[in-house]
Amino acid sequence: MNRNYPAFVLRDGGDYTITFPDLPGCLTFGATVEEAFDNAREALEGHLAAMAEDGMRLPDPTPLAEARPDDEDADAVVTRVLVPAMVPGRTVRTNISVDEGLLLAIDAHAPNRSAFFAEAARNELSRRQRARRVE
Repeated sequence: MNRNYPAFVLRDGGDYTITFPDLPGCLTFGATVEEAFDNAREALEGHLAAMAEDGMRLPDPTPLAEARPDDEDADAVVTRVLVPAMVPGRTVRTNISVDEGLLLAIDAHAPNRSAFFAEAARNELSRRQRARRVE
């Protein structure tokens, strides 16, 4: 499921930081606003995945108009944006066919096949979405 989380773009000297008011501790950086925003989705999805793996409840996104930066960040806010993210859902069992040699190689490097395939799928989806934005 996709959700849009509000974020604040902060100017910190010459660099930009993106923070998420609904997810304290989730932030990313970039030399330009564009670079910071490109990093924001990956940071957000990684943070949400870590929360889900730890059994934490994922917060509902605050509507953008109601989102407020931390008091200490208020003067540095350049703009506010919505960052889309694929939110982890419940695990569903599935059956797939995989080349035997590929499966052996995965087993040699990953202690958990399911986690490996899920991470690979997330990475590929993210790569394809970035490529689509570049086109």
